[in-house]
Amino acid sequence: MAEAHQAVAFQFTVTPDGIDLRMSHEALRQIYLSGLYSWKKKFIRFKNGIITGVYPASPSSWLIVVVGVMSTMYAKIDPSLGLIAKINRTLDTTYLKRILGILFGTGLWVTLIFSMRYSLKLLLSYHGWMFQEHGKLSTGTKIWMALVKLFSGRKPMLYSFQTSLPRLPVPAVKNTVNRYLESVRPLMNDEEFKRMEGLGKDFAVNLGPKLQWYLKLKSWWATNYVSDWWEEYIYLRGRGPIMVNSNYFAMDFLYFTPTAVQAARAGNAIHAILLYRRKLDRQQIQPILLMGSTVPLCSAQWERMFNTSRIPGNDTDTIQHLKDSKHIAVYHKGCYYKVWLYYDGRLLKPREIEQQIQWILNDKSEPQPGEEKLAALTAGDRGKNKQSLDAIEKAAFFVTLDDTVQGYREEDPVKSMDTYAKALLHGKCYDRWFDKSFNLIVFRNGKMGLNSEHSWADAPIVGHLWENVMSSDCLELGYTEDGHCKGEATLGIPMPTKLQWEIPEEVGSFNIARLLADDVDFHSFPFDAFGKGLMKKTKTSPDAFVQLALQLAHYRDMGKFCLTYEASMTRLFREGRTETVRSCTVQSCKFVQAMEDPNEIPEKKRNLFKAAAANHQCLYRHAMTGAGIDRHLFCLYVVSKYLAVESPFLKEVLAEPWRLSTSQTPQQHIDLNKNPGMESSGGGFGPVADDGYGVSYIIVGENLINFHVSSKFSCIETVSILLILGSITLILYDSLISFLHFVKFLCHNTFGQLTTSKTCTVNKKK
Repeated sequence: MAEAHQAVAFQFTVTPDGIDLRMSHEALRQIYLSGLYSWKKKFIRFKNGIITGVYPASPSSWLIVVVGVMSTMYAKIDPSLGLIAKINRTLDTTYLKRILGILFGTGLWVTLIFSMRYSLKLLLSYHGWMFQEHGKLSTGTKIWMALVKLFSGRKPMLYSFQTSLPRLPVPAVKNTVNRYLESVRPLMNDEEFKRMEGLGKDFAVNLGPKLQWYLKLKSWWATNYVSDWWEEYIYLRGRGPIMVNSNYFAMDFLYFTPTAVQAARAGNAIHAILLYRRKLDRQQIQPILLMGSTVPLCSAQWERMFNTSRIPGNDTDTIQHLKDSKHIAVYHKGCYYKVWLYYDGRLLKPREIEQQIQWILNDKSEPQPGEEKLAALTAGDRGKNKQSLDAIEKAAFFVTLDDTVQGYREEDPVKSMDTYAKALLHGKCYDRWFDKSFNLIVFRNGKMGLNSEHSWADAPIVGHLWENVMSSDCLELGYTEDGHCKGEATLGIPMPTKLQWEIPEEVGSFNIARLLADDVDFHSFPFDAFGKGLMKKTKTSPDAFVQLALQLAHYRDMGKFCLTYEASMTRLFREGRTETVRSCTVQSCKFVQAMEDPNEIPEKKRNLFKAAAANHQCLYRHAMTGAGIDRHLFCLYVVSKYLAVESPFLKEVLAEPWRLSTSQTPQQHIDLNKNPGMESSGGGFGPVADDGYGVSYIIVGENLINFHVSSKFSCIETVSILLILGSITLILYDSLISFLHFVKFLCHNTFGQLTTSKTCTVNKKK
């Protein structure tokens, strides 16, 4: 076999005349090219490390400073204010004077770097810009923006701003307790609230300050006082299945599929992902900047995107990250394959990857005993996988060649999208390696998607990768007229290697995973009655608009309000991850109750809507700027456990279920005017509570919102089992339509008859 021949650099046989040594020149050539590639990569990383390490200055600026210092010395001017001259008189050496000049210039250069970096950190600690009205910046904020740009340097790389980002501040205990009490006021009656208020005030005066002292100490010592504990206790120490409960997914384009050839779509997608990885290794991905490309976000989460796997343990999992990996692991019809990504020291071309994938699709090998459902070990309870699985765990990422047909079908929009979502969320429970940083899933009809493990990074990071891949796949790489990857394949490239196993025939985790997957009631639907364009006419944040619609929908569904989770980010700070926006507020509840009151006048509804939306935006901004509630309370709880002290207040707070968990997928950046039909479907996740809903949404363009709603069939309270296909999707639709009529009043405009072709079809069938 070709791959066996390439696997060794030489062969030998023993003969009566001695040893007959036969060198394989091709194998030695591949070894040479592989080494050359490795050293080139090390050099690039070393060079980028220097550039990032001296940012916002540049290595060339060192030469400018040193030459400037030496020039002043030759001009009989001592830039060191006499220090160099004094040392030179003592030692009386001309060469030493030059060396001292270079050392002083270097020291001056380093001082300037730290001064610029510290100044930038102070500037980035200011967040007043976020609370100003959109489009109406004060003079002070404009001056601040100019200073930030001045100290930010030119052409930043991905990690250039890391050392200039401020640390996440620790809020005052009393402020956090007061904000918490305000958030739960609409969810409790007077007696319940009075009791919780007593617990909270007692905690703020007695135990809270003691726990806060330890937390302050950690914030001074650690880079981020939340992130490491959040990763460990929320993700890695969880012993339940991560499938459905933790992993999330990203979908393909909604209406558009560039090719129906499965191997070709996989070839382009894999190549596009690897191009992204190469840019990541070289730090050529631009850091995310807010406020007119001024304010940087933390880029730390990108570091473990590739070559990463979550390794199960008995008490806690660990994250294994390698600097590099030259292969991917591929699953198809119960069999696992190892596919090399490089040949002749270069990355395989899309057409060559397509050839590799087609070889796997054509392979008629039967799975070995226990192999087909091996990945169920990553879907069930943690701590059961004890085998060495290096080929998969050390792969760049995992690929599943799914044998089902998925994606939006106009003739059956409801079932097609629901099935597509469940296929990405859990599949067959044994055809996704849920422990890998992400799984690329390519379906038989060319549709694709991602399933991502959550501990290493949050959804916006994966979303950035995915949008780049979809854009590169269609707009840069492209396909031939017959749907294949462009270009020609090089002859002689070794074909994939089928992995060999010794596995027990029974995989008990599959039964656990199957029960969990079958219990998920998932509904994905496009809402095109209106979108961001109409929302902007109300002069309201689109996110606040949708969050208020969700509050209205949930109230109509359940007849009561509930604790609501909306994910926000804290990446304005170094190593920041997420914070919670508690979307159910006193203001939102008043608005919902007014909407449900047929006797309420429109003017009051409008005022309550504006107040609720403004309050929501304020809460979101507080969460982003380090003044959130839940991460602080979580860390105080962790400290209490380390100190072995009980807090009735913290115990109750951390036990409260999030029955409505929501998240907005970042808006896509593909220009739909230039590329019509390339609307993103967004992504989704499973319900956080057994008796609650998980809702993800993406606002696409001006006239489309894609929703992903999950619940559990086993819970009667969520009503989905009673209405077969689930009620919240219909109620959400009706709530948004109610909003549309309400918005007529807000905008003082007259709207024509609704044209909701796809969405109306979905909900009429429901």
